[in-house]
Amino acid sequence: MPRSAELRWIRADLRARRGQAGLTVLAVAGIVTALIVAATLLEGGTNPWRGLFERGHGAHIWIHSKDVPDVSALRGLPGVTDVAGPYRSAPATLATGGRRVPITLRETPAAFTSVARPLPREGRWLDPRAPDGVVVERSFARALGLRPGSPFTVTGLNGATHRLTVAGLAESGDQGFYPEWTPGLAWTLGQTLDVVEPAPGRTEAVTGLRLADPADTDLVVQRAVFTLRNQVQRVTTWREVRASMELDDRLLGLLLALFGVAGLVAAALALANAAGGRVLTQLRDIATLKSLGFTRGQVVRMLLAEHGTLGLLGIALGVLAARLVTAYAMGETVAVPLSAGPLAAIVAGTALAVLVAVLVPAWRGGRVPPLPAAPAAPPRGRLSRLARVALLVRLPPALVLGARDAFTRRTPAALTACGVALPMMLITIGLGCWATLDDFGRHPESVGQAAALSIRPGDMTAEEARQRVMADPDVVAAYPGAELDALVPWQTRTVRTRALGLSSDPYPFPVVEGRMFADRGEAVAGQGLLDLLGVRVGDRVRMTIGGTPLIVRIVGRVIEPEQDGEVLSFGLDSLAAKDALPPGFYALVLRPGADAAQVRARLQEQGLEVTRAVNPAERLAVVRVIIVALVVVLALIGLANLLTASALGLRDHVLDLAVLKAMGLTPRQVTATLVTAAGLPAAVGVVAGAAAGAFWSRALIDLEGRGSGVGAGIGRAPTPGMLAAALLIAIGAASLVALIPARRAARARVPVTAR
Repeated sequence: MPRSAELRWIRADLRARRGQAGLTVLAVAGIVTALIVAATLLEGGTNPWRGLFERGHGAHIWIHSKDVPDVSALRGLPGVTDVAGPYRSAPATLATGGRRVPITLRETPAAFTSVARPLPREGRWLDPRAPDGVVVERSFARALGLRPGSPFTVTGLNGATHRLTVAGLAESGDQGFYPEWTPGLAWTLGQTLDVVEPAPGRTEAVTGLRLADPADTDLVVQRAVFTLRNQVQRVTTWREVRASMELDDRLLGLLLALFGVAGLVAAALALANAAGGRVLTQLRDIATLKSLGFTRGQVVRMLLAEHGTLGLLGIALGVLAARLVTAYAMGETVAVPLSAGPLAAIVAGTALAVLVAVLVPAWRGGRVPPLPAAPAAPPRGRLSRLARVALLVRLPPALVLGARDAFTRRTPAALTACGVALPMMLITIGLGCWATLDDFGRHPESVGQAAALSIRPGDMTAEEARQRVMADPDVVAAYPGAELDALVPWQTRTVRTRALGLSSDPYPFPVVEGRMFADRGEAVAGQGLLDLLGVRVGDRVRMTIGGTPLIVRIVGRVIEPEQDGEVLSFGLDSLAAKDALPPGFYALVLRPGADAAQVRARLQEQGLEVTRAVNPAERLAVVRVIIVALVVVLALIGLANLLTASALGLRDHVLDLAVLKAMGLTPRQVTATLVTAAGLPAAVGVVAGAAAGAFWSRALIDLEGRGSGVGAGIGRAPTPGMLAAALLIAIGAASLVALIPARRAARARVPVTAR
């Protein structure tokens, strides 16, 4: 037979089943979109530097020199493709809300340059008509509570103060996030910098070099330092900036990746069910084709081409949708598209899943004998236990018949139940993530946020600051604290150590393993630190703080969302005498129901530097949006499975419908029979999936928490209300989906149905 005949049959079959074909395409497209968005968020979350650097066309090397360097000599270095600057830069002190912090003012032209462009996020860019306006780096502005339009005061090295205004907020891949990268950065016009720092000797020149190959960074740095001789004061590279930004929101990215991979399995199962169901409904057509001369190879090729094309079309649509989502809907979160390697892996993996899912049904279709006149044999099987129970309790005949038909074909019934159970399990796990975030918000003390605010004494003494704080009626306790960097033994790196509270009156850390420290020389640690040092609760560790050894016994593991869990916490009195400085800050625990914003405003009026604790739920707020999107995609997969099951049920009982009507069953009873037959496997899948999701959600979240360093013990199962609502909605939706083809078949005339 010519290829044109095969194409005509494929086209005619797709036209006859447009709805089912469209659902197959949308299911695959939805999963591909979810996978790409998840991988993009994972890449952007673990390495946000990449997106900022690419969109801002950043410089790989920044040279800080006392005088203006020879730009032509730098531009002529091998490997250098472009130069940013040189720009003047000056240090200053920013004062706002009672806080005084160091800041760097960098000269920037009003017109964007081709290299090292800051990315405006809020407000406006620099305007020569408003010389008092500056653009502040976004993470620095958020730490200080600055917004577009906020006024603040800067003090230059000469002691003069100047009133400036935040014109806008911007991000850059040329400097890390605050406070990991200090001091804070603000871009200003040249005339503004002249006012704040008029003395040329108190400024430095900053020049950026963009390279053709980032691997040549070290070599170009050596050449640049040799060329400029003694002018170079310091050099920063893209590697240092990337290292300071890495691992941000890793928990979010890995969680989304888990959903995407599991969703791909669900999509493959849905596609296999759809393809298998359509092949079963086409048996007589396939037999007719073979009697007309179509070979087994041609039938297999046609089925592969038809169903494979639907899957590949869904992949293409998913790639396009993911590109639109990441570029426009999530522009603030995702800076650049996914890298070519992960994108190719997702596309190839999905295409392979599609081809495998349709290969088995196509092979079965090729084995159909050429007997066009033979009607489809009714399914065989014994009366199920469920049908026997329905008879014993004397349910209505329609329900008994539906219970009998539900599990007559056990393999399709099992596939239908599994096809619904897997999406339902993922939806339930998503609800567990939602419940976990809700618990973070309602009980911040469970993630180490018992203190809603922290204050720094600033210009006053620590005791005076404590007295002012405790005078506020909403402050319950003020725990003295200090944060120091400690050198890890046998490693050339430091970790964060936190002295908070006293051994006799410790800060209420959320201890999930072991106990709280109660004596000098005892400490608690995050999971990340335990993994880094290779120790367990009960072991002793030795670190070095400022040249002084610190030996402590780890008596407990705590939930630690900061620094990837690589934090050691102990009482302030555990520090050696030479390291026991006055408290650097006080962690404030407020009374239940107190408004942290109002308390913060009152304390700032008294001249205190007040910082609000950032709850992990705020950083992971985008998870709620992703969960909603995943629920929609997974519901679409379940919908495709249920429609397939309904189509198979009608095919199996096409002759029974005429008999039932001839026996006197009304169209409503026939509809009830078909809905029961299709709905029971779906209901079993919904219940089984919800039970599995509720059982595994907490364990999976804890597993991810342990892997990210936060630690196990943060996971929460869906609340009973959530679970009951999900079950009711899912079973109701399954019944409604089964009702559509059932009503159409019940209203069909007997001669037509029996044909």
